[in-house]
Amino acid sequence: MPVRDEISWGTMMAGYSHLKLCNQGIELFSEMMALEVKPDNSALVSVLSACAQLGELKQGSIVHDYIKRNRIRVDSYLATGLVDLYAKCGCVETARDVFESCEKKEVCTWNAMLVGFAIHGEGSMVLEYFSRMVAEGVKPDGVSLLGVLVGCSHAGLVCEAGKVFQEMETVYGVAREEKHYGCMADMLARAGLIEEAVEMIRGMPSGGDVFAWGGLLGGCRIHGNVEVAKKAAKQVMEIKPEDGGVYSVLANMYAHRGQWDDLVKVRRSLSANRRAKKITGCSLIRLNDDT
Repeated sequence: MPVRDEISWGTMMAGYSHLKLCNQGIELFSEMMALEVKPDNSALVSVLSACAQLGELKQGSIVHDYIKRNRIRVDSYLATGLVDLYAKCGCVETARDVFESCEKKEVCTWNAMLVGFAIHGEGSMVLEYFSRMVAEGVKPDGVSLLGVLVGCSHAGLVCEAGKVFQEMETVYGVAREEKHYGCMADMLARAGLIEEAVEMIRGMPSGGDVFAWGGLLGGCRIHGNVEVAKKAAKQVMEIKPEDGGVYSVLANMYAHRGQWDDLVKVRRSLSANRRAKKITGCSLIRLNDDT
C-alpha cells in the first residue's frame, strides 16, 4: 500500500488477532510504534488480545503504559482487553482495578472479569460480581453464565452452580448450550456425584460431547468408580479416537484396583489404535525476557 493510515494498521492487527497469529500481531504493533503511527482503539484491543493469548505480561504492560502516557480514553472495549490481559496473566487484582475504573461497563467487560475470577478459582468473587452485574441491569449472556459455572466448579460450589444452571433460561433468558451442560457434568463428577453427572450428560441435546464425558471420566478417576469410568471412556474413544489420554486414565485405575487382566487389555487396545496419542499441555506466562 502506498499510504498506510491507522485504520489500515488496525485492520491488519484485528486480522492477526482473529486468526490467532499473536506473535505477528505483536510484531506489527512494535513496527507501528517504531514508525510513530498512532494506533486507534481497535489496534490496541487487538494487540492486548494477542498478549493475553500468549501470556505476554511484559508486552501487555508496555501497551497499557502507552495508553496511560498518551491519555487515551479507556472505553469499555479497551477496558475489556486490559482486564482480559491481566486476568489471564494471573494479575487478578490489577484486572479488578482496571475493571472498577471503567465508567461504562458493557457485558463483555463484565464477562472478562467473571472469567478472570473463574479461572483462578475465585468462586465467591464470581458470584458477587455476577450479582452486581444483574443488579446494575446488565443482561448476562452465555459467556457470563459459563464463567459463573466454571467459577463455582473450581471452588466446589455445587449448590450455587445448580441454582444458576436451573435459572439460566427462566430467570436470565439464556439458552443452555453444550458447554454449560458439560461444565455442570464435570463439576458434579469431581464432587463425587457420579450418577447426577451421568443424568446431566444424558440431558444434553447431543447426548454428550468429549468434554462432558471426559469430565465424567476424570471424576470417576478421583473417586475410583471403575464401572462408570469404562462407559465414559468408551464414549470418549468413539468421539475422539486419537485421544490417548483416556487409555492412561483407565490403565491407572485398573492398576490401582489390581485388575491386571483389564490393564493388559487397555494397553493392547492402545497399541492397536495407531491414531491414539497422549496429548500433553502446558501453560506459559512471560514475565520478563525469561520464561
